[in-house]
Amino acid sequence: MEFDFDRVIERRGTSSLKWDFPERFTGLPTAKARELLPLWVADMDFPAPPAVVEALGKRLEHGIFGYTLEPRGYFQAVIDWMGRRHGWEIHRSWMIPCPGVVPTVSLAVLAFTLPGERVVLQPPVYYPFRSCVESVGRHVAENPLLLEGGRYCLNLEGLERLLDRRTRLLVLCSPHNPVGRVWDREELEGLVALCRRKGVIIVSDEIHHDLVLGGHRHTPTAAVSEAAAEITVTLTSATKSFNLAGLGGSFAIAANRELRRRIRIVGDGLWSSVANVFAAEAAEAAYRHGEPWLEALLHYVEGNYHFLVEYLGKRLQTARVIPLEGTYLAWVDLRGLGLSDAELRQRILERGQVWLDDGPMFGTGGEGFQRINLACPRAILEQALERMTAALRL
Repeated sequence: MEFDFDRVIERRGTSSLKWDFPERFTGLPTAKARELLPLWVADMDFPAPPAVVEALGKRLEHGIFGYTLEPRGYFQAVIDWMGRRHGWEIHRSWMIPCPGVVPTVSLAVLAFTLPGERVVLQPPVYYPFRSCVESVGRHVAENPLLLEGGRYCLNLEGLERLLDRRTRLLVLCSPHNPVGRVWDREELEGLVALCRRKGVIIVSDEIHHDLVLGGHRHTPTAAVSEAAAEITVTLTSATKSFNLAGLGGSFAIAANRELRRRIRIVGDGLWSSVANVFAAEAAEAAYRHGEPWLEALLHYVEGNYHFLVEYLGKRLQTARVIPLEGTYLAWVDLRGLGLSDAELRQRILERGQVWLDDGPMFGTGGEGFQRINLACPRAILEQALERMTAALRL
């Protein structure tokens, strides 16, 4: 089946966070806000797989949208997907329906730590993690990634020095957002061994697990070993893989019964469950019938990545694109321009009229970087790059 990812679909006026945020919340004049090209927040400018649209249409026709349970077939669809796509055998009893990955990070912080204890983050990293920790009275312990030879890696030596009796939890981003790493099995084995020895639980955000490029392979952290399964809670969802973020819904996977019990206690107190009547219906359809669409998407995103590298190589040679192994989010090093982060933002956003995610929002190590969302038609990407490079060459 052919999927047309080149088709430009108008999203302004649909209450799209990505496209309508500038007009509603920046204070810019309407005409100027509508000129911005948004390549920031991580959703795609592509329709969901046809099977998902069809499944939602059937559910919509029923016309009654009361309190809902997860469809029985949903859990088996996830089990089958994990086995087929990732070689990971999971069981129904390990799965806990949740409203979304970020809320479940907060839930896990509450479940596994006490006020005043520390949670390890490895920046530059997805910025909501910090608020998930600090908003509930816990402290962030930073173990920044290492950038060596143009590629990021885990700093296990730094982590070993950091872990102490006040540190109970580590939040792992795998594949990593924003630096685009797909962690090797050996790296994960080292991380697991260290956390197990130090008595630290791993919460592994694997929402980008299906978005792996260039022959790389995602290894679920919990699947590394029996020891990994005992200390890991995996958080993931169909929303990122199939562009369903507006529907919400996710699940936690934990082989360890005690970890599941603690997650459920806090979750029950917060009345957290599936996001809404459509979320699990969409996810089940995606996992059962969306794989051809996903494969076509990955091919298109990889093409956009190569287009980005070649374009900047010709038009802005001081820029360096960090190799993209996973996600559809390119991490671009602009430190060679010698501009401050405020100057980068002023030129790209105000002069170039392109909205990217500024590196510093991802924490330590993000200075001088910009994150670019590649999940858009190539014509939009090209127009944005034209504006951006023209503004940066001034």
